[in-house]
Amino acid sequence: MASSTAASAAGEQKSSWVILVDVGNTNAVFGVYRGSEPVCSFRLSTTLERTADEYLSLLSPLFEHAAIDPGATQAVVISSVVPPLHFTLERLSERLFGCRPHFVDGTTDTGLELEYDHPAEIGADRIVNALAARELYGSPVVVVDFGTATTFDVVDPRGRYVGGLITPGLQISSEALFSQASRLYRVEIVKPKRLVGTDTAGAMQAGFYYGYVGQVDGILERLTEEMGGSPTIVATGGLAKLIAGGSKYIGAVDQELTLTGLRLIYERNRQRWT
Repeated sequence: MASSTAASAAGEQKSSWVILVDVGNTNAVFGVYRGSEPVCSFRLSTTLERTADEYLSLLSPLFEHAAIDPGATQAVVISSVVPPLHFTLERLSERLFGCRPHFVDGTTDTGLELEYDHPAEIGADRIVNALAARELYGSPVVVVDFGTATTFDVVDPRGRYVGGLITPGLQISSEALFSQASRLYRVEIVKPKRLVGTDTAGAMQAGFYYGYVGQVDGILERLTEEMGGSPTIVATGGLAKLIAGGSKYIGAVDQELTLTGLRLIYERNRQRWT
């Protein structure tokens, strides 16, 4: 009887964990979900040279510390914009979680209609974010993702993904300035106390912050006009909160948007993927 109860409990645990992975050019986030509820998440730097063994050695102690058995995983779903890492992620998933991962791309059944000339070219994160934004905030909606690149993704009033824009991220832009201007140095990217800097650091911080807010709002103003209405503007990504604080158009900040989208895609494909 005891062994039967233990087997039942193990079966319940086996069916509860879903690992959702958001792999960007800078960081990879591993989200652990039980059903629709997030349990915890772990963030690692995205390093192409890192092997599956190295990722395993970094993740295993994190799961152990969180008292989560990675072997009791039902499915692994990955959104990745770093194709060279896919083989490593497959090996990692098989060894740590005991199952092959499902990679989201333009052919995945997401329930989101893609009005795009070449769907295979759309970054998985853009598809996932657009789906989550539509489901959470309705349509029309625009997602601004502040990552290594800053992307603007548009869902029209009919709930279709219709494309967007891609610009260099703020970190990339600042690094370009530091590398090309010998007398300028790295500064923290923050909202400055005043518009007009009274020293070099203040001047650069003001230029980075207000210049980028101006770029973002300029694009959003044109998008709003072109869409002929008032779409909800949702920001996500590392600098979302910082830039949203100075934007006239961003109405919501949702740092869990990508993981939410991955969860929705998993739930739609659960029967085929488990």
